[in-house]
Amino acid sequence: MMRRKYPVIDMLQTGQNIKRIIQAKGLSVKDVQNFLGFSTPQGIYHWFDGMTMPTLDNIYALSELFRMPVDAIMRGNRKFVYVPFCDPACARIYVYYERISAALSMKVVSNKYLLKNEG
Repeated sequence: MMRRKYPVIDMLQTGQNIKRIIQAKGLSVKDVQNFLGFSTPQGIYHWFDGMTMPTLDNIYALSELFRMPVDAIMRGNRKFVYVPFCDPACARIYVYYERISAALSMKVVSNKYLLKNEG
């Protein structure tokens, strides 16, 4: 297999990240389906499974729905973390915020899952 020299998007990781964000935001697949104007939810489930990717327009719309930058939705093999600040102190705080938010989101999703399965 030939290794690419440029960064690529990981379809499965991106789909799993979209699923995680939907759960963390307290949304349903039906909410996303309605927001994007899809007639069925199958396309969204295909994203989750890494079978397909959302179009660029859909990614842009998801960033609005989720209230986060496109880069926070996409996953790939890039070496750096995009930080939309010029001031180094703000950049460090933003990186910490993103890491803490991701950790808390995973914990919230895990707790919701545990509570559903315990009851």
